[in-house]
Amino acid sequence: MGFHTFDVDRADRLEDESRYRYVSVDELLALFDPEGAVVADLGSGTGFYTDDVAPYADLVYAVDVQPAMHEFYREKGAPENVEFVTAEAADLPFEDGALDAVFSTMTFHEFASEAALAEVARVLRDGGRLGIADWTAQGLGEAGPPMDERYDLDDAVALAEGAGLAIEHGDERRETFVLRARA
Repeated sequence: MGFHTFDVDRADRLEDESRYRYVSVDELLALFDPEGAVVADLGSGTGFYTDDVAPYADLVYAVDVQPAMHEFYREKGAPENVEFVTAEAADLPFEDGALDAVFSTMTFHEFASEAALAEVARVLRDGGRLGIADWTAQGLGEAGPPMDERYDLDDAVALAEGAGLAIEHGDERRETFVLRARA
């Protein structure tokens, strides 16, 4: 399952407001409350959702494994409080407890692993939050990645709990799931 990256040659397709059909800005913000926080967006891509979080956070690290996605985002224009970080989710360049929150929107399936969730737990401050919204393996497959590349809510819960994170909320929906956990 997982571990692919979105083709940067099709990055413009990620700038589609119909994506809000699957996870709205308000729903995303409720998963980790970025107000005045230092947060990291894992799999930030073109910054589609990063842009929605930036007005509420003090600092947002746009983390992506593909430098070309950062280039696309820079050309599009990023808010002043967004800093670009090229890194794997399983090897984040942050100090222990450096982040108030980490979120991933429709990219969890690209990096989900025990190592990645352990790394998220390491960089979250005590009480920090993780928010995930992604395509579910229980979905209908009408949109998003192929079904065999998806995880479901139970998979995400198991990985988060295995990393020592406490689950606060989870919801499996028609095509997506959301998860909120606390360090």
